[in-house]
Amino acid sequence: MPVSVPISLLDLAHISEGMTPRDSLDASLTLAKRADESGYRRIWYAEHHNMSTIASSATSVLIAHIAAHTERIRLGSGGVMLPNHAPLTIAEQFGTLATLHPGRIDLGVGRAPGTDQNTMRALRRDASAADTFPQDVLELQGYLAGDSRIPGVDAVPGKGTDVPLYILGSSLFGAKLAATMGMPYSFASHFAPSALEEAVAVYRREFTPSDKLGEPYVIAGVNVTAADTSEEAAEESYRSKRRMAQQLLGRGRTLSAGEAEAALESPAGRQVMQMAKYSAVGAPGEVEEYLEWFAGHADADELIIVPQAGTLEGRLRTLDLVAKAMDLS
Repeated sequence: MPVSVPISLLDLAHISEGMTPRDSLDASLTLAKRADESGYRRIWYAEHHNMSTIASSATSVLIAHIAAHTERIRLGSGGVMLPNHAPLTIAEQFGTLATLHPGRIDLGVGRAPGTDQNTMRALRRDASAADTFPQDVLELQGYLAGDSRIPGVDAVPGKGTDVPLYILGSSLFGAKLAATMGMPYSFASHFAPSALEEAVAVYRREFTPSDKLGEPYVIAGVNVTAADTSEEAAEESYRSKRRMAQQLLGRGRTLSAGEAEAALESPAGRQVMQMAKYSAVGAPGEVEEYLEWFAGHADADELIIVPQAGTLEGRLRTLDLVAKAMDLS
């Protein structure tokens, strides 16, 4: 039975071992073309900085490239870290995208830095910038709606494009803000699972309809490792956790495979394993069953999957198997 909610894709534009940033961006385009052909609703790219394994730092530029080479699928940010930018700049960037690709552009915004303290300073970000996040969202919304909150200042392009805005979060803050503003809410349960149920419950309970959205709308992230057999999927899932340990627990250096395995047995390693709590792992039927369960568990209107395979071929295979199992086309 097909899963009862739309399925989308979060592409972290991984720079895997032996790859260059160009290789990663080419892989993202290949992945997007496959998702476009296969019936996925949207692809989002996340803003990260100073990370040697992720190539999606300039989300609007990457979205422009992908949009020019795809036909139907919606594209957006999951998300732009708004305190790193002036709202007017983001309105102009995404307004330009929406002008070039009408009806296909989303704008998800979050308030985290997407990086470390030193890189925050390199970005010229003030440590207190997150405090004005709600006001910045309203300012951004005004530019895109053609109702600027700063007299005499308009986003061109951008004014009147009404690019759909989504609040991203992993805590109750984002849930409450999205509910108050009457905006759709996307929860980062693919790496921050602990507050999922409470945050979604708060959002739905406190939601106030707006002129943009009459009913609450929840997108929930979930990791997926699909393969032809359960055994293949389990092996690939373990390799993905080992890669995560290598990235997060190396303290500035790359851990060997053996060191990463040992690190996974430590308290910090168990915390890394917990980050991937919500993961669909298995053959197509098992993945379908898990996603159906997770959609209900998360009380989600849409799922955004994060393929965990370490190679482009593995991620493409995951997309194919999920699309077939869920009958997306």
